[in-house]
Amino acid sequence: MPLSYIQPSIDSPWATYISQVDRVLPYLGPLARWAETLKRPKRALIVDVPIEMDDGRIAHFEGFRVQHSLTRGPGKGGVRYHPDVTLEEVMALSAWMSIKNAAVNLPYGGAKGGIRVDPKQLSLKELEKLTRRYTSEIGIIIGPHQDIPAPDVNTNAQIMAWMMDTYSMNVGATATGVVTGKPLHLGGSLGRVKATGRGVYVTGREAARRIGLDIGSARVAVQGFGNVGSSAAELFGQAGARIVAAQDHTGTIFNGQGFDLALLVPHVKATGGVAGFQGAEALDDESFWDVDCEIVIPAALENQITPARASRLKARLVLEGANGPTGLAADDILAERGILVVPDVICNAGGVTVSYFEWVQDFSSFFWTEDEINVKLDKIMVGALKNIWDTADRHKISLRTATFAVACERILMARQERGLYP
Repeated sequence: MPLSYIQPSIDSPWATYISQVDRVLPYLGPLARWAETLKRPKRALIVDVPIEMDDGRIAHFEGFRVQHSLTRGPGKGGVRYHPDVTLEEVMALSAWMSIKNAAVNLPYGGAKGGIRVDPKQLSLKELEKLTRRYTSEIGIIIGPHQDIPAPDVNTNAQIMAWMMDTYSMNVGATATGVVTGKPLHLGGSLGRVKATGRGVYVTGREAARRIGLDIGSARVAVQGFGNVGSSAAELFGQAGARIVAAQDHTGTIFNGQGFDLALLVPHVKATGGVAGFQGAEALDDESFWDVDCEIVIPAALENQITPARASRLKARLVLEGANGPTGLAADDILAERGILVVPDVICNAGGVTVSYFEWVQDFSSFFWTEDEINVKLDKIMVGALKNIWDTADRHKISLRTATFAVACERILMARQERGLYP
């Protein structure tokens, strides 16, 4: 059965993506005849990942790698380890990567991978075995010129190092360009760790300027205080904003005067979450969406802003640090309420942009300074957002639809010019 015919569940990531594509069709002109290619992932691989556990048991895990589009270049996208990973989710994430890469005009297609596992239940040795076996299983479709994985939810530089080493052993040569997000001494790039959060800040800064919102006096609520959320929070804090609420898998905290990030960030690193932070009061998780603030940054998982939450949100600006955090119905409610959403496919593109820089540096064996990286990142993000905003103003459409319009036009123009083989 073709992948496009997987019956998506209501509000699933794949159903959301398909609806987003449908909304952009009227703005594609003659290119719309190619639009069906956007709804059909080019390739999907499902693999069994068996490993021997520390106690001698043989455990099996299901892994995925989906390449949504390779029209504009090799696939690019992260690998997540999560107990709820499904093929349908990975399909959507790979499709959003296609849009994201085209929106910032990177020479990549979209891809994504994942393993259905709770990595917190594995020892470090078991995690390494899982990563190496998964890499070997998907090795037939990844490579520096084919598909380049990167970190995502519950994966990090160490996991990328294991992936790079495994792939290199299998091909008989060190291939630093097969993954990005690696440790610095293995060909990683300065600025990569905070790149996604920096992109959220840069696009948020530009959006705030457009709507007349003073960041220096803004109150910010951050959902997800991992790499993306914490990095964005620190940059907004440095700009004078107050981070008044934070939520992650451990709980929700609030301080109307703003957190002392110099204390909160080390607390999260030491304890694994925001819960228990002494400089704040605990809230129940649902109350996070009722906090008085100007900016909300959902930087956790998909479908967090439901229609009910969208109806209660008090912010003026939503910056999507996560992939797919706002459902389609919720998106419409936010628009009706005059709440501006900077969509994930541009807002969190800072990570893949610096991944591109890392990939380029690996091929040239010449590395830039962190200041050079940040200047290049800011320039690309600001330029991409301006182009998207101009498109939104011209057609009188949302930033999300405008981002899809810009990206889909680039993807389908490349598809048309390449033609069909054979």
